[in-house]
Amino acid sequence: MAFDLEVNGVTHSVDADPQTPLLWVIRDRLGLTGTKFSCGIGACGACTVHIDGQPVRSCSVPAEAAAGRAITTIEGVSPDGGHPIQLAWKELDAPQCGYCQSGMIMSALALLNGNPAPSDADIDASVTNACRCSTYYRVRQAIHLAAELMRVER
Repeated sequence: MAFDLEVNGVTHSVDADPQTPLLWVIRDRLGLTGTKFSCGIGACGACTVHIDGQPVRSCSVPAEAAAGRAITTIEGVSPDGGHPIQLAWKELDAPQCGYCQSGMIMSALALLNGNPAPSDADIDASVTNACRCSTYYRVRQAIHLAAELMRVER
């Protein structure tokens, strides 16, 4: 069954089972592989994308549920990696292995879009993604730096 998805500002006609998890449509049908598969049950957050600006675990969302809504993947954050959150991640070497980082960035970005000056407690409550390398301290530092950079940019 074909339906349209708006991903990173581009409308794509997708021919897939409407109940296919959005993650697999993004990766397999659209070729956007920055969104990662890890747990498959919505627990870890590696597959986090934004739907209408809200972070969602795309492995747990049927693709059809995202039809008619604005989907943003890590590829849609910045075409050249120049978004303040990406610059902060690089500056502070937030990732270790890097596998979970696209989901971490998407969760952190959603937090910063709603709260431009989050506390550590705000970050801990909102960015609940799992990182097997345990780079949580550097991720938190990068979120604070990104908040500063985004305030300067505004």
